[in-house]
Amino acid sequence: MAEDTTDTDTTAPAAEDAPAGRGRAFLAIRSPWWIRLIILAFIAGAVAVVWTTNALLTDRFTETTRNRADVRLALFTGNVMSELQRNSVVPLLLARDPALISSLNSGDYSATSQRLISAQSEIGAATIMLLDASGRIVAATDRTQLSSSLAQRPAFIEAVRSKDTVFTATEGKTGAYDFTYSRAVLSDNKLAGVIIVGAELSKFERVLSGIADAVAILDSEGRVILSTEPRWRGKMLTEALSAAPAPTALERALQATSDWTARSPDAYVGGEAVIRNEARIPFRGWRLVSFTTYASIRDKVNAVLALEIMGFAVLLALIFYLLSRRARRQSAVFRKESAELRQLNIRLQREIAEREKVQKDLAVAEQTLAQSSKLAALGEMSAAVSHELNQPLAAMKTYLAGARLLLQRRRPEEALSSFQRIDDLIERMGAITRQLKSYARKGGEAFEPIDFRACLSSALSMMEPTLRTRSVRISRTLPKVPVMVQADRVRLEQVIINLLRNALDATKEVNDPTIDILLSAGETAMLTVRDNGHGITDLDNLFEPFYTTKKPGEGVGLGLAISSGIVKDFGGRLTARNAPDGGAVFEVQLPILNARSQAAE
Repeated sequence: MAEDTTDTDTTAPAAEDAPAGRGRAFLAIRSPWWIRLIILAFIAGAVAVVWTTNALLTDRFTETTRNRADVRLALFTGNVMSELQRNSVVPLLLARDPALISSLNSGDYSATSQRLISAQSEIGAATIMLLDASGRIVAATDRTQLSSSLAQRPAFIEAVRSKDTVFTATEGKTGAYDFTYSRAVLSDNKLAGVIIVGAELSKFERVLSGIADAVAILDSEGRVILSTEPRWRGKMLTEALSAAPAPTALERALQATSDWTARSPDAYVGGEAVIRNEARIPFRGWRLVSFTTYASIRDKVNAVLALEIMGFAVLLALIFYLLSRRARRQSAVFRKESAELRQLNIRLQREIAEREKVQKDLAVAEQTLAQSSKLAALGEMSAAVSHELNQPLAAMKTYLAGARLLLQRRRPEEALSSFQRIDDLIERMGAITRQLKSYARKGGEAFEPIDFRACLSSALSMMEPTLRTRSVRISRTLPKVPVMVQADRVRLEQVIINLLRNALDATKEVNDPTIDILLSAGETAMLTVRDNGHGITDLDNLFEPFYTTKKPGEGVGLGLAISSGIVKDFGGRLTARNAPDGGAVFEVQLPILNARSQAAE
């Protein structure tokens, strides 16, 4: 059987184990676990050091960059305030200039523009314009604006209303803001005109670009009035920051990779993480906001990390160099062992071929033993069968003598009944011999759907002559419907007969021998054979070949081993146990063959 062939698999000879053992030992020396553990620990430590250094330096450089930006913002805030204060004084001085008041009263502006140009060069204002009471420009540093009307401009209207210096910020056509100081010019407490001085704050946009990557001045409402980003002017800061086009998936991935050193960015400008710094300008609620990218921080951090990684790489290279020297020393030993290993491989291949041949011979021997066991059982039954055949022969002889006598007395109808009885006896004798002939042949591997009940009935019929020689009470419990299984009929009958023979042998010394046979069908088909004999003394070795509790000459211990192998071939299992009230219980479980299984077959 298949399960017995594994017993023949032996290990290699002791002489051949030594080179193999040395080879395994050298393989263990070549790559010991502790060296791999040290390398992994070194790599993990290097990653931890780089990660910690990155976190610490990023925080430190970010704070340094933020502090420097705050200092630059404070300085620039002072410059802006100085420019605003310097320009705020100009309208007051010009509004009290007698020459300008006289020109407004007389209407003579021939020398007024030149006077304003001289004042511009001395003061450094962007533009200076003089408007009459109707809002018309009568004198200006930019002569192209003469005679233009600014009556609807906020600077003129607010100056006329307040009678004081007024600051206005007006968005121009190009999006840039015009910053002006205006003041009414009075003559005898009557409006004679308005002086407008332009503050050149746009020049600070060029200076702001040196403070940070993006800088903006916001009014009290949060609207951008000056910025290094022209597209931000006139927009709310939140709107300006979100106006950038959405980055693509590749750009987002590159951005996440480049910003790996950044720590919770304050904002994003153009999709790039930035540090936000803000300073208050003490003028009309203005604020100065700067945005600095992490590029400089990343450059500094990456420079330090590059040095660390280089150092770790050198150490790792040194470790691998030492390991390579060790490997070269070992390679000489391995080359020495390779010749022995090749010879060992050749011997092992020859041994494997010999063992395969032995396994094939063993399989043939096992099949022969199974057939011999079957024939032994057949021989035991032959004596009972011969006794069974002698009774019909004797009866046939009696019926023939009676039929001859009836024919002589011319009673043919009664003679025919005797012949009919003889025919029945011949049919019974033929059935007995056919069963023995079928059981005697070798079982093949031709599995087919069979009825478990039919196999059980056939096995009992073959055992009937043996059972007649014993006074044994046999109880059978069978289902009314067929119990279909996929098996070889002859081999399954052999299993049942072996179990019945063991039950008969176990009840030889029992006063009231009883054998219970139960066939049930549920998820599996189960045949239970129970006797009231002496039970099983060694359950662990029960199915081992050549294990038997019978006396010498009564059995060789192959019946149950062969039966267990047959049941395994059918996809089932054969188990044994002792009954609680005495005796042994054998159970054969086979897969049930239902309609679905038949369709699959």
